[in-house]
Amino acid sequence: MEMTGLQIFKYTPAGQKKQEANCKKCGYATCMAYSLKLAKQQADISTCPYLPEDLKEKYLHSIKHSQKIVQIENLKIGGENVLYRHEKTFINPTAICVLVDCSKPHFSDLIRRIENFGVNILNKIVKVDLIILKDGKDSKYLSYEDFLSLKLDVVDEKDFEETKNYLICKRKKAILEKDESSSDPVCVKIKNDDLFSQCARASYYLCKYANVLLFENFDEEMFSALFALRANIFTDPQKTLQVDPGLYRFNNPDKNAIVFMTTNFALTFFAVSNELQNLNVPSYLIVLPSDGMSVLTAWSAETFNAEIVSKTLKELDIKNKINTRKIIIPGLLGDAKEELNMACSDFEFIEGTREASEIGEFVKNLHL
Repeated sequence: MEMTGLQIFKYTPAGQKKQEANCKKCGYATCMAYSLKLAKQQADISTCPYLPEDLKEKYLHSIKHSQKIVQIENLKIGGENVLYRHEKTFINPTAICVLVDCSKPHFSDLIRRIENFGVNILNKIVKVDLIILKDGKDSKYLSYEDFLSLKLDVVDEKDFEETKNYLICKRKKAILEKDESSSDPVCVKIKNDDLFSQCARASYYLCKYANVLLFENFDEEMFSALFALRANIFTDPQKTLQVDPGLYRFNNPDKNAIVFMTTNFALTFFAVSNELQNLNVPSYLIVLPSDGMSVLTAWSAETFNAEIVSKTLKELDIKNKINTRKIIIPGLLGDAKEELNMACSDFEFIEGTREASEIGEFVKNLHL
């Protein structure tokens, strides 16, 4: 496991209460500051002349990648350093791949289906990571022979319990013991059977601890579910999930369409945007740069306030792009209307709904 800042600090002159404490030779003001930077791998352990050799060896061993990284063009596989996401973060999302048998009829139609398939997750189109060809060659795709030659541990799934236990055992050896013989990323070749069973097993392997899932069949609904699960597992728990601020359009709005406003917290954005899309009513959504905070949190932290709203309206040139002068804000911010109306005199702010699910009924009764 990686060493913490406090574990490193105990070896420093300040931690040992020596006269060289906080000498600044490492380039940092204190031994504690240096230790914290080392823990984040943002400093060089060789810059302190007073650290003992046994710490250096222990530290360098602790930061060594527990799992090797295999790279195929822009796709990185493996490189994980923790057992659980909350310990730090998972690094490279489990690659989801399809093995296409070119000896079967209509294989080219299958390839087209896979290529044309994509799911919008967090405003990014997610697609199958690799199309791998069996008994066929095409310069666009990786052949199965070339795939097997990579430094991957390919497990042909036969029994769920056996595969599950193998994945857990291998990851523990790689992370806890830094066992070189267990450091190759693992690919699970999913057994081709009932789709619901495949999806359930693949979901487990994605969480613990497959680096690649290789399917011999392709189903849009199953892959959509796996993409959504993967997006939740492979997020950095130290960073809030947010979307880009800006002006979003729904159902081809003209200059007179209704206008909503919210924060750039991903869960809030997608709850609101899904409702607006399903309304089949032309509309705009202004998303503020609120550091990925929810509505009330953003208002309390002053990342959703009159100054930021006014600045955003100017930067997006809302006055010239849209004729509508009434902007619907979240119902949770009803008390903020007066402040917003005073700061942005060209617009009128209207209290909307407290819940995204209520937007449809609200719009039906809306008279602007």
